[in-house]
Amino acid sequence: MPIVGPTTVLSVMFCLALTVLPSSAQTTRDAAACSALTSLQIPGLNLAITKAEWFAAGSSTPPRGGAGAPADAIKLPAFCRLDGVLDRRTGADGKPYGIGFALALPETWNGRFLFQGGGGLNGSVQPPLGLVATAGVPGLARGFAVVSTDTGHTGQGFDASFMAEQQAALDFAYQAVGRVAILAKQIIARHYGKAADRSYFAGCSTGGREAMLMAQRHPTYFDGIIAGAPAMRTNFSGIGDEWVATMLNQVAPKNDKGQPMTRQALSDSDKKAVIDGFLNACDAGDGLKDGIVFNTNACRFNPKTLVCKGTKAEGCLSADQAAALDKAFAGPKDSRGRQVYPGFLYDTGIAATQGIPGLLHGGLNPVGPPFAATAMDVDARAAAAAADPEEALTATSRWTNLNTFSKHGGKLMFFHGVSDPWFSALDTIDYYERMTKANGGPSAVGAWSRLYLSPGMGHCGGGTAALDSMDLLTPLVDWVEKGTPPSAVATGRAFPGRSRPLCSYPQYPHYKGQGDPEKAENFECRN
Repeated sequence: MPIVGPTTVLSVMFCLALTVLPSSAQTTRDAAACSALTSLQIPGLNLAITKAEWFAAGSSTPPRGGAGAPADAIKLPAFCRLDGVLDRRTGADGKPYGIGFALALPETWNGRFLFQGGGGLNGSVQPPLGLVATAGVPGLARGFAVVSTDTGHTGQGFDASFMAEQQAALDFAYQAVGRVAILAKQIIARHYGKAADRSYFAGCSTGGREAMLMAQRHPTYFDGIIAGAPAMRTNFSGIGDEWVATMLNQVAPKNDKGQPMTRQALSDSDKKAVIDGFLNACDAGDGLKDGIVFNTNACRFNPKTLVCKGTKAEGCLSADQAAALDKAFAGPKDSRGRQVYPGFLYDTGIAATQGIPGLLHGGLNPVGPPFAATAMDVDARAAAAAADPEEALTATSRWTNLNTFSKHGGKLMFFHGVSDPWFSALDTIDYYERMTKANGGPSAVGAWSRLYLSPGMGHCGGGTAALDSMDLLTPLVDWVEKGTPPSAVATGRAFPGRSRPLCSYPQYPHYKGQGDPEKAENFECRN
């Protein structure tokens, strides 16, 4: 008979307490319970709680936008914010490291846990609100317990120096989110006296990549996952962005130093001609001319149709400009004709002038000076990208076997803005199609995964001609907990009063031909 010590007895008693507590829709905790978390310790973990702060009902989020969130602040319910560091240490490079996290514990808890994905190279602990794909009503305001993390390092912008430290690189790539997920669940269970009934993950960009890796590497951790505009294959997406700029540089005027001025490769009137030509060719493909192209698969726009019949003039393109656009949007290929990175879809947001610049402006390089080359060795760039250790760590596009995730009842949603200038929606489509093939085909995968494309939308949100406000969290919860197939609607500040249904790829919303064309109810999803 095994010897049972005091620690084992306490652990067993704690587990029994969790199992016998009756499940309820809401559980409440107050400021005193929040304060008590400052002394929290979990056996076996190098955990330091740095702060436990109580926020009264009515506190505001910082003004922000993105991923369908409004630009103004949002009033929050009363909650406890717990900040801490897991595995604080001195790295092999002599620098301090540790997995920083923040966990928001609402006074009135709905029994659900939401992990908020990161962005860029992470490096800072963002407010744990849960804003991704919520149409501006964050998970915290809905009663979710929400966690965020810096994934194991601190830094500003796109400083990748931490990648030279082995454990810091591993933490950023995939280990930190898995560890924080387990830790957050443990803290939630202790704070509320019961384990979370359901667990969800939602992120965009780097957070979208993290969402994918949770389904791939930790298939039983989450019941529902939202992956937006995933920053997968970042070295190869960089090649795609550089390719667009390089093609535009070939027709761009030169500055006094002889360098191409990428953003002047097309004048404002040229860009307008491209967008107008695109709309003339494709806008009616969804049954209605409304300035949004939903039927992207049927769109056959060719910029060469816009070439001036004579001398270059306003409203048309030169033959060189049209050829440069054609090559740019087709994407880079190596010397053997193999596609190194997918091209980009023509869309209404490619000439954006606010926020993240659209593709027609070129020079999209967040970590250095604008691209200035007029030629590109695609073979060499592709070989360097494939050999980069960071690519091997963070790439998620090759792992498609998700049968453990799907068999345990997991639901996975993707969304991607068609006008995203950093990561092509075609790359996400490619992954989704390969994932579908590897997991039994459309009928089987449709029971647990969906992909939504948002025309006009930039990276994770925004766009002068976009319906970028979408609530995917509500239908995801209903899909997981009630078995209800997802149904959602998109709106946006670009089109006040307009709504459209979100249709799972390859379907698109098509106007029925009658009824108010501004209302989602008068559209149907078609193949």
